[in-house]
Amino acid sequence: MFGRANHIVLVTFLFALLAAPAGAEPPMKPDHRPWAALLESWLVLPPSQDRGAAPHFVDYAGLKASKQGRAALTAYIESLEAIDPTALPRDEQFAFWVNLYNALTVRVVADHYPVASIRDISISPGLFTRGPWGKKLVRVAGRDLSLDDIEHGILRPDFGDARVHYAVNCASWSCPDLAAEPYEGATLDAMLGRAARRYINSPRGALVRNGRLTASSIFSWYKKDFGGTEAGVLAHLRKYAEPELAAALARVSRVSSYEYDWSLNDAARMENAE
Repeated sequence: MFGRANHIVLVTFLFALLAAPAGAEPPMKPDHRPWAALLESWLVLPPSQDRGAAPHFVDYAGLKASKQGRAALTAYIESLEAIDPTALPRDEQFAFWVNLYNALTVRVVADHYPVASIRDISISPGLFTRGPWGKKLVRVAGRDLSLDDIEHGILRPDFGDARVHYAVNCASWSCPDLAAEPYEGATLDAMLGRAARRYINSPRGALVRNGRLTASSIFSWYKKDFGGTEAGVLAHLRKYAEPELAAALARVSRVSSYEYDWSLNDAARMENAE
């Protein structure tokens, strides 16, 4: 009798295991390959010898004219809307939000192109607001989110990594580059490190001339994320500086000025300059 009872329990347990997947599917994982294909098609890289003086450009005119391209971009964003990012590992969550932010930014600019600056896309609520950052653009895990919500409500406070500023792209000349490939959880730290070094060692990030340091306004606007003081900003710059910049930074003790160019990272601008 005892053996028969154990047999019944075992069969019941095995049946429950087999039946469980039908009602408890594993969490969905994002597929960033469509974003990779979009970047390959519409991102235009400046000559390598410019050493980061110019940003990565986007062919907004071409994307706007391409029904297939815009449909693919919308489909990618919608695929991310169907995912609950909280079910993902931490690094994959970070990559998820960065890729979504950048895809939304590209779509917003393409939708309103031609514009001279992303700040001219004044679709945010509020009489005196500029830019698209406050408008709800996407719904994820039951929440309507704006670009500001993603950057300042999720990425910065939840992950606490100052390198987020080198990952999210604001479609501007002085902004850190839109990465040429999607962010992925498995390579996140390496990608963030490369993005930090490229930006900081470019004239758009930090430039020492005649003993005076001009830095991107990002380091002023978000000083809190870089230690909260000018000394913290300098320490951050030195951490990622390559030999030439490191030698120049060793001879300065303060940031003389902060600058930022909001003109669009438009591929047409590069073509017109050639």
